[in-house]
Amino acid sequence: MASVSRARQAHVPMIASEHTPTAEVARTSRAGSARLAFERVGNRTVVSTALAHSPLRLLTPRNHGHAAWVYTSSLGGGLVDGDHLSVELDVADGAAALLSSQGSTRVYRSPRGCRSELSARVAPGALLAWVPDPTMCFAGARYTQSQDIQLAPSASLVLMEVLTAGRSANGERWAFTHYASSLRVHREGRALIDERWLLDPAHGALPARLGRFDALGTVLLVGPALDSAREALAAQVGSLPVTPRSGLVCSASPLGPDGLVLRVAASSAEALLRTTREWLSFLPSLLGDDPWIRRG
Repeated sequence: MASVSRARQAHVPMIASEHTPTAEVARTSRAGSARLAFERVGNRTVVSTALAHSPLRLLTPRNHGHAAWVYTSSLGGGLVDGDHLSVELDVADGAAALLSSQGSTRVYRSPRGCRSELSARVAPGALLAWVPDPTMCFAGARYTQSQDIQLAPSASLVLMEVLTAGRSANGERWAFTHYASSLRVHREGRALIDERWLLDPAHGALPARLGRFDALGTVLLVGPALDSAREALAAQVGSLPVTPRSGLVCSASPLGPDGLVLRVAASSAEALLRTTREWLSFLPSLLGDDPWIRRG
């Protein structure tokens, strides 16, 4: 299978002539950072810190469950040339946090490249669900992403990544220039997963390499809060037959004693999202409310 990742946003066109280089540099080079902290207070989790610097924004909708939710957004709606976004978060002992994005992540033409970074620490007994919307890299995009998550003993993690082919209707199917994503999940200094995905037409034309598939996805489940879901999904996905020329290909791989990695490639983004949402159908009961229908 190929790779997966994220970013997100859209682009507000800017009119600038050759006599306005300063405006163009300002538009195409932005650095945004965010700092998040979640704490348990009684039976609920609260957002104790939510600081963001433009172009990043943080939305903290209320919900009916015990977990706290945060959605990331971006002024301008997308990553453009030179953008660098970073998010740092802590989930304290016993807290439960959902981090997602407000709509699909869009990465626009970026000759110099753009990047995003996530650094997270999840304390004992805590849960982090990091389930952003899909990443869409448009023609000419260069995007690099890194995710580094430190899990304490008894901490749990749900992570989802989806990458789509881009604006296929505009003739931009797998038309980006470079896509790289690294994922590192550690517990007590030991790597549970340490991988890097790379999609670059320098290694061969991407539409030909990816064939009929227009979307790639990864779901990662780690920790004791996910024991029953992990067992059920390992049995369900592991028993699926591999059908030649199928529009959906899935796999399940154990990750140590309490982890599971699910991979999926689909001929359409819609089919892939239906599949990953089915896999994560346990999430509303785990959080106490349904994040798929409550976008706050």
